[in-house]
Amino acid sequence: MKSKRSRACDITAKVKRTVWERDGQRCIICGSSSAMPNAHYIPRSKGGLGIEQNIVTLCQNCHYMTDQSINRPYYLAFIKAYLEKHYPDFSDRERVYRK
Repeated sequence: MKSKRSRACDITAKVKRTVWERDGQRCIICGSSSAMPNAHYIPRSKGGLGIEQNIVTLCQNCHYMTDQSINRPYYLAFIKAYLEKHYPDFSDRERVYRK
């Protein structure tokens, strides 16, 4: 059985559909149509929730660059600005699991 935190960080099919439509069915960074709505802005490892305000559509390359590259700060800044455009009153604190 999954913990409450793990379930809260999972991305449901409903959230994936919503994010996919919001993001125009493309990677929000490079525009590739070979993308998936499964990237957490605030990572699961840091309690990032699986909610539309914390999930974006990225292609495999941009997802890797966001998670693993030395350019990570630039990718995260881009994603943060993108999410703030769609959810201007939503804080990073609200994107993280709290007991």
